[in-house]
Amino acid sequence: MRSTAFAALGLLVGLSLTSCSTEQTRPADGRLAVTAAFYPYEFLAQRVGGQDVQVTGLTTPGTEPHDLELTPRQVAALGASDLVVFADGFQPAVDDAVEQLAPGLGFDVNTVSPLRDGYVPLKDGELEPEKEGADPHVWLDPTRYARIATALAARLSELRPERAAAFADRARLLGVELAALDRELAAGLAQCERRELVTSHNAFGYLASRYDLQQIVVTGLTPDAEPTPRRLAEVQSLAEARGVTTIFFEDLVSPRTAESLARDVGAKAVVLSPLEGPPETGDYLTAMRTTLATLRTALDCR
Repeated sequence: MRSTAFAALGLLVGLSLTSCSTEQTRPADGRLAVTAAFYPYEFLAQRVGGQDVQVTGLTTPGTEPHDLELTPRQVAALGASDLVVFADGFQPAVDDAVEQLAPGLGFDVNTVSPLRDGYVPLKDGELEPEKEGADPHVWLDPTRYARIATALAARLSELRPERAAAFADRARLLGVELAALDRELAAGLAQCERRELVTSHNAFGYLASRYDLQQIVVTGLTPDAEPTPRRLAEVQSLAEARGVTTIFFEDLVSPRTAESLARDVGAKAVVLSPLEGPPETGDYLTAMRTTLATLRTALDCR
């Protein structure tokens, strides 16, 4: 099956080279051509690369990145890149394209530091840390995100040694901003009436771990998976027992399950974005502060 997918990708590449030739030329001004798989790493590449890079994002606004299928134009951009920033296992189509087109040009952000295990089961009213697979949502912990910025600066420096100091300075400055964000999140979530974070998608484990919250998930790492009736009943029972007032759902998938659960619990259904796609306004930093405000309201923080 994998070889068939590669053959299809090869055909797609051939088509892209003829139909999208203008898309595969590197920047004429000498900047590095960087392709980023989805928003958090597009933002990171722009901030760390600055004027030395031209960044192309593969996931368009409003698209659920897990479900990305590459177009000929996107394949052409990827094949012409100096560097591809991606998270292995998050987007299978990107993983396959990098392996076939740019195996030596990929920067897998998941290799920067060990990933935490995902979990979904509940047992006796508590979370069981059983593996569902590696959780890739590291960008929701600003301290981990800062480490990726530093690693990206080092990788860009290998491609443009003469600009190494500029890449390092930008990563350092972004790190200062991320450290300030981390302090805001820690202070803002320190004193809350509740610490349970009931989410429709297992995307907030790093955020919960960093700020001493308990994530209770309806579905796993795949955001559009359908929960079993038993799973819904378990989450409903725990949410009622803990006095949960808000059920969170993400912005790029259907809110149907969260809204139904919220009605059954007597709670509200509210958007909490995992920032897999770009925010409607602002950037990663402003969106994370919006997340903080949303959580403070939902958890009755002082």
